[in-house]
Parts: sequence; C-alpha cells; structure tokens
Amino acid sequence: MPAELTPTETSERLDDEDFTLVDIRDPEAYAEGHVPGAENLTLDELEAIVEEREWNDTVAFLCYIGKSSQQAARFVEEYGDAGEVYSVAGGMDEWDGDLEVADDVDALDAGSD
Repeated sequence: MPAELTPTETSERLDDEDFTLVDIRDPEAYAEGHVPGAENLTLDELEAIVEEREWNDTVAFLCYIGKSSQQAARFVEEYGDAGEVYSVAGGMDEWDGDLEVADDVDALDAGSD
C-alpha cells in the first residue's frame, strides 16, 4: 500500500516546486472545489499518460475519501517514473484547507442539462 500524507502534511508541501498534487476526482467535482494548485487527472487519463509523463520528485494523489487515490498512487509507483508517491489520507472528506473553484463551473452545470 502506498504511503499516505495527512491533509496537513499535503498542505505544507503545496509550495514546494518538486511537489505535484493530482486530484483524480471527476472534472465536475474538481471544478466545484479543489485544492489550489492541484492538477485534475481522472484515472483513465492517468492510465493513458503514466509512462510518458515526467513526474516531479514527489507526487500525491487526492480523491473523494482516500481510496481511489491509493489505487492511483500504486499505479504510478509501478508504471511511472516518480520519486516519492503518496495518497492523501481521507481525501477531500478530510481536507479542511483552502479551496479554489473553477471559473467555468456555470458552463459545466449548463452542459449537464
């Protein structure tokens, strides 16, 4: 099982240029509120690029409750070329830090009618 970072530990690393936080939730959930600076990649997108991607030294994956992010972290550990790989414990359910909302949330809502 991949190592885990607490939400607090994750927050402390966000300003580190060698750290990447990847939010693997669906794009709509990401747009409605995500950790500032987090990149959005679904599991399908991750599978398509994992081997070609140049990963930072440290990568953490974030999902809804901390389960799918473990799957993503295991996948990158096995197939990617990243240094340290983590899952964020408890996912967005446990996140109590700042959130950023995408500028096009209304456009996403309009498209789902």
